[in-house]
Amino acid sequence: MSQPQLRPVVNQEAPPAAPVVPVSKIDDYFQISARGSTQRREIIAGITTFLAMVYSVFVVPGMLGKAGFDVSAVFVAVCLTAAFGSLLMGVWARLPIAVGCAISLTAFMAFGLVLGKGLSPQVALGAVALMGIVFTLISVTGVRSWILQNLPQGVAHGTGVGIGLFLLLIAANGVGLVIKNPHDGLPVALGDITSFPVMMSLVGLAAIFGLETRKVPGGILLVVVALSAAGLAFDPTVKFTGVFALPSLAAEGKASLIGSMDIQGALSMAVLPSVLALVMTAVFDATGTIRAVAGEAGQINENGYIHNGGRALTTDSISSIFSALVGGAPAAAYIESTVGTAAGARTGLAAVVVGLSFLGLIFFSPLAGLVPAYATAPALMYVGLLMLGSVARMHMDDKIDALSGLVCAVFILLTCNIVTGIMLGFCTLVVGRVISGEFRKLNTGTVAIAAALAIFYGGGWAI
Repeated sequence: MSQPQLRPVVNQEAPPAAPVVPVSKIDDYFQISARGSTQRREIIAGITTFLAMVYSVFVVPGMLGKAGFDVSAVFVAVCLTAAFGSLLMGVWARLPIAVGCAISLTAFMAFGLVLGKGLSPQVALGAVALMGIVFTLISVTGVRSWILQNLPQGVAHGTGVGIGLFLLLIAANGVGLVIKNPHDGLPVALGDITSFPVMMSLVGLAAIFGLETRKVPGGILLVVVALSAAGLAFDPTVKFTGVFALPSLAAEGKASLIGSMDIQGALSMAVLPSVLALVMTAVFDATGTIRAVAGEAGQINENGYIHNGGRALTTDSISSIFSALVGGAPAAAYIESTVGTAAGARTGLAAVVVGLSFLGLIFFSPLAGLVPAYATAPALMYVGLLMLGSVARMHMDDKIDALSGLVCAVFILLTCNIVTGIMLGFCTLVVGRVISGEFRKLNTGTVAIAAALAIFYGGGWAI
């Protein structure tokens, strides 16, 4: 078939578009009509985002509970953090991006800092607060741009892959699928694959695959609820203790988590590298997530700038400070916000709806104790698997950069230590560049970080 001839239009201009008239003060503030949306659509999209990420209120307390935190208190802290961060993002940055306690950074906090390094929960909370303060300074001063331009992309993406593998190991070990090898040989072995927790976890993971592929709203939450119901019916260790409770950030007879963070303890040389790892991970994770969600919502202009991107990053970092203050885990923008943008979210009103939903959820803390480990393990595994997608962002045409990133990823898993993986990634990158004659591709920041980490580990100061 021949192509039709396209005739140029001469001396003809399109009539000017009629200005969009806001229908209410809410519409005017959030620019709902101007962005081609409606209040009803924003509310529905906000609820959709809430359902997609509400599983975090069970997963995060479960992980921190193993590190000695009170589960009910953490449940409330997670809800408050999500409410604070999402409301601030919606009202100030006016973007449809929800904020909550990051699953990956929670794992680092619980299993890397508290259980791995032997830090007290108060010092771990201090490290989270310090991370939030540094991240905030980085965001408002423009240092973030320098970091993104100078730090190696391979190590940045490798950190995400390594944390994903770390989450998979944590979840698999938590339900007994992978156990410490009681005999000679490699350190891990296959657990009892026929046990109830293992079978429930694997069935739940497969169910999440199916529900997420079918784009069922709140698919992960549905799996958590279904496995918890199965546990209540068949597992004698799962007991119903109620539904409603007044919010409390302290267990009975224990001090409140509010303000218990020990920032001075986090300033020790033994903890500062972990703070650096948290900051670096947060910078790359937040930038990537905010850009992805803003792009889905059409809030990136032709020059690649995110609408209110600086405010969005500052909201992300301030939320971590708030989370540490109330006894929660590091906060971050949630990639599940893309579920809301797919449902039509274009403005900050959707994030406000998410925040208000989490605020109402704080009265349901007894539900956290009803969720067994095998109900949240599939969600952890799923998030970990998604993080492995960062491998695709590694460019093998720059072999040294990509392979150093893989070194970082693999040794985060093998050593169960994110900082160790980052150190090995940086050092192999620098040494590899020098030996290959590609030292001109190095920059001062990369060499300085590699040297500092090498001296720290070589001097025996690492925990």
